Amino acid sequence: MEIDMQYQVKPFQEFISEFKTTLSELFKERNANPEEIITRSYSPEMLSKIMAHKPLSVAIPQEYGGRGLHVKECLALLEAASYESISLTLIFGINFALYLEPLAKYGHHVNKEPIYKRFLEEGKMGGLMISEPLYGSDALSMQTSHEKEGSNYKIQGTKHWQGLTGMADFWLVASRGKTSKGDLGRDISLFHVDVQQKDQNITVEEYYNNYGLYPIPYGKNKIDVRAPEENLLVPETTGIKMLMDTLHRSRMQFPGMAMGFLKRATEEASKYCNERLVRGNSLLQFDKVNHQIAELQNACTICAAMCYRSALTSGYKEDLALFGVEANTIKASVTDLMQQTAQTLTQLQGGNGYKIENLGARAIMDSRPFQIFEGPNEMLFSQISEGFTKTMTRQKNTNLFDYLSEHELCAQSASLFKEELNFHADRTIPQRKHVVLGRIIAKVIIANYVMELGNQGYANGLISNCIAGLKSDVKTLVSTFNASEQIMPVEHPSKDASWFDLV
Repeated sequence: MEIDMQYQVKPFQEFISEFKTTLSELFKERNANPEEIITRSYSPEMLSKIMAHKPLSVAIPQEYGGRGLHVKECLALLEAASYESISLTLIFGINFALYLEPLAKYGHHVNKEPIYKRFLEEGKMGGLMISEPLYGSDALSMQTSHEKEGSNYKIQGTKHWQGLTGMADFWLVASRGKTSKGDLGRDISLFHVDVQQKDQNITVEEYYNNYGLYPIPYGKNKIDVRAPEENLLVPETTGIKMLMDTLHRSRMQFPGMAMGFLKRATEEASKYCNERLVRGNSLLQFDKVNHQIAELQNACTICAAMCYRSALTSGYKEDLALFGVEANTIKASVTDLMQQTAQTLTQLQGGNGYKIENLGARAIMDSRPFQIFEGPNEMLFSQISEGFTKTMTRQKNTNLFDYLSEHELCAQSASLFKEELNFHADRTIPQRKHVVLGRIIAKVIIANYVMELGNQGYANGLISNCIAGLKSDVKTLVSTFNASEQIMPVEHPSKDASWFDLV
């Protein structure tokens, strides 16, 4: 296998430093041109300069010419990309977690060498096709099907909202097998598809005009593929567990995609508020502004704690199928922080925040989809709550503090919230309260991450501020949870509801 190994002999710090320098130069030039910011793709020249650093090498095993699939390096590269562009970091995140890592773990060995070679030498990309027009978050009901035809599989269906639609050369396509009766089985399979191979072409039926994340193409894809049997990924147990392992690992890489953006936003907000004068003094004379800057710093600390946790636990050889609580906590919490940070930065910068060349307003739209794809955040928080209350009810221990104080994910942090968590909760609470309870539990788990980071020597002042902020957040959420009012929609709201007629 003749692969250029020059990038590989470089220490990682040298590798990532050169990559950051190139990105800084390219995006400084790009962001100076408002028209280029909202184009639907990166220019071939720009993409070529980015891919010349072989950034995807961090997610390729060493035996195939990559840097070794170390989570720490993958997260660091995502952070470097997100400092300059949320769209770029998402492109890398899709390639890492939704194609290269599951291929490394579950793919047939005969496919790996030629695929990895094309990634390294030709800058090819890959993604994952799960979502369908009628079955967005209900993946287990997908209608894309496969059946055996000799030594091949015929795979047919329709997928949509796949990032890199029409841009990626390789896909993992999720489908359900047809039974002898023509029904679809319950398990999920993943097939590697190379769109440049005969009978493996995927037709793009429509490109979507996504508002935000402009450089990433999305659309609707028609699947009508004949793939050899070695293109079937082989699960360790069931296909559903393989899919959950893949998605949970992806969710645990979201902090890498958030980290650079959160740092950049905090730096820009601090710089602007220090330099913007009101009656001769900077904006930092205002208590509210200082509080907002501190909240941005807290977001960075939380994200750093998540990166640390993910780096220790989410290696591609680990089985993350049962990591639902942590994966949901990390994905939902950090993407909420991305959106909150974008809103805060835009507000602090006033009118300047709405210029297209500035980070804040762009980031409001670019970060919003992160709260939706791979599971809407409210659904993920609800799943956290439902899982905990199910076990609490079964164990007949419905006091939240008593239960969390004995849970391994809250071992250090639960005592910080003893007063706030001293209430009962079970499975019978309404769905909207499950969402709030999930957020409360997530905050306690996050506090545990932050304390673990502090134990390793992370800046004490940032840790203390972050814990104080989390305690304040939990108090607010508990108040919301305990509120008894239930507001329901009014039938026929337009009747007798014209203010104009009352004047």
